[in-house]
Amino acid sequence: MRRPHVTGGRDPIRGVLLDFYGTLVAEDDHIIEAIHDQVLATARHPETVTTAEVGTVWWSAFQELAARSHGGSFRTQRDIAVSSLADTLRHVGSTADPLEVCRPQFAYWRQPDLLPDTLAFLGALDVPVCVVSNIDRGDLLAALEHTGLSFEHIVTSEDARSYKPRPECFLAALDVLGLRPDEVVHVGDSLSGDVTGASRLGIPIAWINRRGRTLPEGRSVTHDLPGLAPLPAIIAAGR
Repeated sequence: MRRPHVTGGRDPIRGVLLDFYGTLVAEDDHIIEAIHDQVLATARHPETVTTAEVGTVWWSAFQELAARSHGGSFRTQRDIAVSSLADTLRHVGSTADPLEVCRPQFAYWRQPDLLPDTLAFLGALDVPVCVVSNIDRGDLLAALEHTGLSFEHIVTSEDARSYKPRPECFLAALDVLGLRPDEVVHVGDSLSGDVTGASRLGIPIAWINRRGRTLPEGRSVTHDLPGLAPLPAIIAAGR
């Protein structure tokens, strides 16, 4: 049952939607960089290609496949990763096996590195939390076991049959918590997935901006934070 709306004073934050990779655990950037180097090394004419081009081609292909993957056309993130890398390998004329190249990335998804401010942040929360992640459920469950983290509520892209920034993951998390968009804050690091997706639904956003990036023109967030440490006090005080 959804909670009644409370007026007057600051609006309370009754729940948290929480991204996982890049927010609670470190992203796989070092793995991706190694894959870029491997792709470049196996290119037909490596002198004509740069690692930056490899990264751009792979990310664009990945994003396009993820955007088309929803409902009856849903594909797991592992499938999308392999397919988009296969496109990238063809682009540079490599005959490497995309599945084999992706294996270190898949291994990291299941055994990610916990970020240093995560445990203190989670320990200070006193509102319901739902993890909302663009990952396959099996990989997230393995990552939770590896890091020792535990959550009552989890919504993955595989559960919602769609990827952020589409609304399905966010709506499923709101439904699990029994809360409205204006009663929660979404905590995440991704501009394309977290900020864009939550903004479209009117969900307040705590952007975890660990790299000190500049918010693109025309974008807005409720909180622009260098890490998780300030969030418990913000949540306790309301918006």
